[in-house]
Amino acid sequence: MEALDLARWQFGVTTIYHFLFVPLTIGLSFIVAVLQTLWFRTGKHEYLQATQFFGKLFLINFAMGVVTGIVQEFQFGMNWSEYSRFVGDVFGAPLAMEALLAFFLESTFIGLWIFGWHRLPRAAHLACIWLVAIGTNLSAYFILAANAWMRRPVGYEVDPETGRAQLTDIWAVLSNDQAWSTYLHTVSAAFITAGLFVVAVSAYKLWRNTHHGDTGTVGTTPPARDFALFRGTLKVGLAFTLIAGALVVFSGDHQAKLAAEYEPMKLAAAEAHWDTEEGADFSTFAVGDTEARYNPIDVTVPNVLSFLATGHFEGEVHGMNDLQEAYEEYYGPGDYTPNVFVVYWSFRLMIGLGLFGVGIAALGLYLTRGKERLPRNRWFYFAGMAALPAALAANIFGWVLTEMGRQPWTVHGQLLTANSVSPGVSLGTVAMSLGVFTAVYGLLFVVEVGLLAKYIKAGPSHLVPDLENDEHEAAIPHFSY
Repeated sequence: MEALDLARWQFGVTTIYHFLFVPLTIGLSFIVAVLQTLWFRTGKHEYLQATQFFGKLFLINFAMGVVTGIVQEFQFGMNWSEYSRFVGDVFGAPLAMEALLAFFLESTFIGLWIFGWHRLPRAAHLACIWLVAIGTNLSAYFILAANAWMRRPVGYEVDPETGRAQLTDIWAVLSNDQAWSTYLHTVSAAFITAGLFVVAVSAYKLWRNTHHGDTGTVGTTPPARDFALFRGTLKVGLAFTLIAGALVVFSGDHQAKLAAEYEPMKLAAAEAHWDTEEGADFSTFAVGDTEARYNPIDVTVPNVLSFLATGHFEGEVHGMNDLQEAYEEYYGPGDYTPNVFVVYWSFRLMIGLGLFGVGIAALGLYLTRGKERLPRNRWFYFAGMAALPAALAANIFGWVLTEMGRQPWTVHGQLLTANSVSPGVSLGTVAMSLGVFTAVYGLLFVVEVGLLAKYIKAGPSHLVPDLENDEHEAAIPHFSY
């Protein structure tokens, strides 16, 4: 094992850990804003309770995301100095915009939102949470634009004397078709995750009230205040998930076509597609021989891969064998094929787990149709709770596909991963930092889960007391910590 291997492990582990919080932050900011808007428009007390309740969970997740995100940027200078030296002039521009514009926007207004109860007019306070949501999504765009540049470098030139990439057109970087397509796909997936978070929490509270509450038996009606609040948030979460699911399908189709154009090796690896052909089949299950570079077993759907890649059922899709030969001729000797097993199964797990969550949303909206209807079958509540870890896993597998599919490049066609690592960092140094990060992140995970479990179990009434009348104004509390 070399320092490069552990450096890749460390970056992968910290990125995956950080990305547990990112989609929840992106999606929950909008959901909380929608809930507060519903309270602002209707004055219904349950919407105030829901805003405070899910707002509290959003803040816990936001804080953890900020802490874990800082580590990501430090690693560029610690373990990946050669990468930073090459891309710094280009990569730094969108990251600086993210910090100076988007992050300060969301940080400023999240403070005003937290401490603005009772102090700001209702409309101004509502505007604060919407600005938080906008800032959060702007942050996501700038970061994803930087990542997209690694997969399709544009708006730059390489200085022949220093060997560094120099930014020549920031607009080309920000308007990169990989950037906006990746943003749409990633944010849609984030909305699915956040929607299913709301679904899971609501399903848990309804299940506890319905099946373990004072009324006792399966199928009985929970207390009216809990019924109204969590049935409402359940439907909000289901609706967010289903709408975002449609956007994920659309953006995922566009991502496949961009991969065929700019990253054909990644698309081929995601399909275990070895040889170039027209009318290529979509693989549903394959057992491959990576040494002989073919699939002894491959269950396929005819012509679907060609349609995904080109928009035509008879379109040509390049295979890994032909691409490897072409890359060797153009870039020189080397293995330009990513880990096919990881990329292939990451693609399928991303799709399968994501569709499971969207399917639960569609079924849930059907089962909750009508004014005061709730699913009467216990399995739906368990499925609703299980959909959240499925969505989180789908997000993770999506990023594994994106990053592993780009290998062996950090910047596609320009900089190899093997040439990106810091030359002065030893195996022992990386091993020590990886061990420390693992221990600290493990502790943070316990804290995060503990806080979320504590406030979910306590419910919304510890933030906003239940009312016997319509004295909403007096019930608006300050956040307590």
